[in-house]
Amino acid sequence: MTIDQKIKVNFLKYGIVLGVILTALGIFSYYFITQMTTSPALFVAAPIMFSLFIPIVITVFLCFNGRKKIGGYWTFKQATTGIFIMFLTAYIIQFISKDMVFDKVIEPNSIVKTQLAAINAKTTISKQKGEDQKSIDKDLAEMKKDFALQKNSTVGSVIQGFVISILFVFLFALIFGSLFKKDPPVYTA
Repeated sequence: MTIDQKIKVNFLKYGIVLGVILTALGIFSYYFITQMTTSPALFVAAPIMFSLFIPIVITVFLCFNGRKKIGGYWTFKQATTGIFIMFLTAYIIQFISKDMVFDKVIEPNSIVKTQLAAINAKTTISKQKGEDQKSIDKDLAEMKKDFALQKNSTVGSVIQGFVISILFVFLFALIFGSLFKKDPPVYTA
């Protein structure tokens, strides 16, 4: 098995692991935001923690571990290819399991519950800042208008979102590939 084949196989496996972890974090984040937390600060911090910080830490670990498994060295192209395979696999697993199965079958009202939690957190934060009720009502009306726009998704908008997500996956793979590449040493005689 060549090094390129090892990269593809290992990072496909890592993509499955990352996809399962992202799905679990997404579901936990949903329940945390809608049912467990009463603090507006936690409502704001939870998505950052569960959808940004923890996944980045796990991704860095998987990249280092994957590079070590193939001998400790890989070129920029090899790193980008492996990381793209991992990210794409993780995205597809997360999209199917969380966005399609969980949000549409298990918790079909998840969007409404999340929006209500956002409105409650925004109201509490605004009241704590001492804003007047007129300003709060204006902000809430704007939030509700934005939520209404999000509900009207068509097949075209879903496909467009999927394509844009794949482009971002590739961009992140390029960034991570440049960060984690480690060219083999060059020996001169």
